This record gives sequence, C-alpha cells and structure tokens, in this order.
Amino acid sequence: MTSPALPFFVYGTLRPGARHHDRYLRGRTAVAEPGRLTGAVLYDGPGYPYAVAEPAGVVHGDLVTARPEDYRRLLVELDRLEEYVPGDPRSLYERVDRDVLRGDGSTVRAWVYLAAPAVAARLRTHGRLIADGAWPARDVSAPRAPHVPRRP
Repeated sequence: MTSPALPFFVYGTLRPGARHHDRYLRGRTAVAEPGRLTGAVLYDGPGYPYAVAEPAGVVHGDLVTARPEDYRRLLVELDRLEEYVPGDPRSLYERVDRDVLRGDGSTVRAWVYLAAPAVAARLRTHGRLIADGAWPARDVSAPRAPHVPRRP
C-alpha cells in the first residue's frame, strides 16, 4: 500500500537545533513552519519525547514538507529512526495522519509519530508529562536555533 505524500509534524529531535534535524531534514525540505497538534500531549523520554493521544492536549512543533524528490526515501528513514514498522507491536511509535494547525489558523493533514499503544499505556501510568506541550531539550553538540516566542 502506498502512503500519501503528507508533510511531517515534528516535535522532538527532528526540530531545528535538535540532534537529528541536520542528518535527516537539512536540505531535504521545501517548507518548514511552526505548527500545533491538538489532541495529544508530550511525555519526556530517554533523550527524546513521546506524543500520546489525549483529547484536551496540545503539542508544539514544526510542520515540514519534504522536497518531492526526497519524500519516499525520507519517509523510510524517519520510520526507521522512530522504530516504526507497520503492524509490529514492538514499534515504539506509530505513524498516523492528523490535522495540524498552522500559525495562520489553517489546518493541514500531516504524518505524526505517536507513541505506540503499549508505550503510551506505560507513559500514562509512569511517565513524566511535559505540561506545556513543548519539548525544550536540545543536543548540546547541535547548533542552537534562536528562541522564538510561541503564539497562543
């Protein structure tokens, strides 16, 4: 089955200034803009966050549109990075399509990696919730992006 060519909503180590941004996304995106995912919350993980479905939550991140010539390869690489294998219950994340809010208030359908069901259940019970929905951690070896205040 072929997946539709959707943009990606990233909220952790793939964001500008974070550990995996340069390796996976630099030079491979046509558009990048701030975005918000409603219906999810963030939990702190071992060096990276997990988004977990939660109706009242909001996750802050970036909406990135891959260059058409890089899309298929990037999709495979991101699935591997996020340890997502369709139908495999051992996956850490699931890639799902969700509506993401742009800064102008419009929505776009995008791929989002949410914690897989078993992981989400453990996080809800034992995890550390990131209350503001913004994962602040950045790899110290990565260049830091300037802080831009988020719009409410």
